[in-house]
Amino acid sequence: METRGRGWLRPVQTAPLTEAQDRRIAEICPGLGQTVEAAGRPDPVLWGPYVSVQTGWATDPKVRHAGSSGGALSMLLIHLLAEGIVDAVVQTAASPALSIGNTTVISTLPDQIVAAAGSRYAPSAPLADLSHHLEDGRRFAFVGKPCDAAALRALIAVEPRYGQVFPVILSFFCAGVPSHTGGTEVLRALGTSLDQTQSFRFRGNGWPGRATAVLTDGSERSMSYHDSWGRILSRHLQHRCKVCADGTGIAADLVCADAWESDEAGYPVFEEAEGTSLIVARTHWGAKLLAEAEARARIRTEPFNLDDLVAIQPGQRERRRALLVRLAALWILGRPIPRYSGLQIWRAGRQNSLRKNLRNFAGMLRRTLMRQSTSSAIKK
Repeated sequence: METRGRGWLRPVQTAPLTEAQDRRIAEICPGLGQTVEAAGRPDPVLWGPYVSVQTGWATDPKVRHAGSSGGALSMLLIHLLAEGIVDAVVQTAASPALSIGNTTVISTLPDQIVAAAGSRYAPSAPLADLSHHLEDGRRFAFVGKPCDAAALRALIAVEPRYGQVFPVILSFFCAGVPSHTGGTEVLRALGTSLDQTQSFRFRGNGWPGRATAVLTDGSERSMSYHDSWGRILSRHLQHRCKVCADGTGIAADLVCADAWESDEAGYPVFEEAEGTSLIVARTHWGAKLLAEAEARARIRTEPFNLDDLVAIQPGQRERRRALLVRLAALWILGRPIPRYSGLQIWRAGRQNSLRKNLRNFAGMLRRTLMRQSTSSAIKK
């Protein structure tokens, strides 16, 4: 994987592919498509199959504070290590070489889990070294974006030996991956730059936590989550994320997200508070692990009404409802589109008004034509 363009991670081909290798990539890569089967589980249109949905938080105040929401994901990882269910965790943490960048780390201690806590709104590739993990001999919990979880699950389906190496897959709600350009724009808004910044935290250390840059002189500058994500980072998402059908980790065992409070109009409230996580057990195995973590007093949970999720996760809601017409726009322009099965795209699209669908359709047409025009101009 190499960083290209505005700061995206892209695969670099190093040798010719055989037909068998090409077919295997097509089977596994979620960028090409994704298949979901409810298998008897509840399967709401916008959120996908699940076994249980609750809110919760880490009972350890340090872990709860460090996490982007209630520290539930971090505490679940600590539980898996403490109970010997896994020997180590594959997860994403801040890169020591690039303050706004990411790196994949192997964590075996609670302090390492906590050090990696907090959302990292930048490109990551936690699946890039799978063959090494296969030869390692340890059992790993894997934490990745929903697309990472889908890819690993698809790989396990065709190569079961990976299921023995990765017995637990965890994910989180993802609104898309911003480029490194987005991160540098946040730094610029804070009045600093990459060469003046020692470390950078997108979120965490509170809920939702502030985007915080520590400068080389030791001083700190920060801005709210509403400003960093809502006004800057969300404008730098890669195109593929805009046609993603799974931002909620459907292929994982356990998924965590923000369980925002909402105002009278039903819109999420981003005021600082003690963190609360939404915890979705997608599989019976995930539900069992969550129950065990709660029995060990590592996680505390409360009931949650799934109907409330529509209000507190507007980004996920709107992207799922807009997906059908966005894909239609790309198809009309002769652009490749992912193959989705079992993700109820038609039913989600019908939840939108005609006006919204037309606006999303026109927006995708306009953006695609602009990209084609820019690309042609660069080649000339």
